[in-house]
Amino acid sequence: MTNQSIRLLFGSAERQRQEIEASWDTNTATYQQNLASAIADYEDCLRLADRISLFSPNETLDDLTSGDLKYLLINYRLAELIVRVSHVDRKNVLQRAREAFEKYLSLLDHYELLSSADEKLYQAYTEAPTTFSTISTKDPNARRDTKLANFKLEKELKKKLEFLAQNPAYLHNEDDAVRQLNLANVALCTHNTFQSLESLNREVEILAMAPSKDGPTLASLEQDYRERAELRNGEEYSERLDSTARLSAAKKGPILDSGGKPLRPFTLLDSRQTLKDGVFRPGHNLPTMTVDEYLEEERARGGIIEGGGAASGLSPEPDEDNYKKDDAETYKAREWDEFTEANPKGSGNTLNRG
Repeated sequence: MTNQSIRLLFGSAERQRQEIEASWDTNTATYQQNLASAIADYEDCLRLADRISLFSPNETLDDLTSGDLKYLLINYRLAELIVRVSHVDRKNVLQRAREAFEKYLSLLDHYELLSSADEKLYQAYTEAPTTFSTISTKDPNARRDTKLANFKLEKELKKKLEFLAQNPAYLHNEDDAVRQLNLANVALCTHNTFQSLESLNREVEILAMAPSKDGPTLASLEQDYRERAELRNGEEYSERLDSTARLSAAKKGPILDSGGKPLRPFTLLDSRQTLKDGVFRPGHNLPTMTVDEYLEEERARGGIIEGGGAASGLSPEPDEDNYKKDDAETYKAREWDEFTEANPKGSGNTLNRG
């Protein structure tokens, strides 16, 4: 295997990656198959690069040719594709991506390709990889400035790519231009790596809070059944808050006190059939009386005024045998006569007298 072989293999992997990134239909089996093929090609590139000792621990950045700089991105490209994998254990996918990102940063650190800002982020990540964040401050202005700087860097890189695409002869004749292009691409990918590691940590946190897909085990179900059976033999056990025993006890005693305040809960229904139909409904609070029963209770308590209409103006028939009531009305009439004699009409009006 030679540098020519890795160039062809890397070129094939790059073409597949670009097609995958341009695809919108990411949920199809074809997309996942193409993704797996591209991942396999990048993994072959890594094995081939290790076999030919493309990157040596004794080398510096100056020892790398301008054309070999693009191979520094193999682990980064591999990690970005692994994150897109679905329909498998997501935690293992994220762990594979993390390991590829870490290998990419380790290689750049060896060749001293990390900027001063990237070195600080890399140190922060190595100290606390699972809680790493690209911006430690909560200042929204600082976050905004960082986003603007990243956008400006990406915009400058795209301008260089457009220029080189329109002037292929420039790249062919200018080795320095190719070198600057690859280094700028590495800088952008390094920035994206830290962003991806931060997003990866957030996703791991969400997965940690997700319930188990396996559901309750047989042992836990058996234990729960035994506990319910033990409670069922006791007095405090109740499958429902409104069980039959509870409802029977609730029906004893008045519903409302003399002031009209409810003494126990009840639900109004239009008929007893509605009560029967809702007995076995899940989560249903069983009623304790119908509308007719409620009105009967209110009538017994004296809370209902009956009558109305033309009948309300009729005086009730006097009870000739009720002597106490007759005497009370007689005394009341006499007191009123004495009051009117002692206080003739207009006697209290002293404001308009001359």
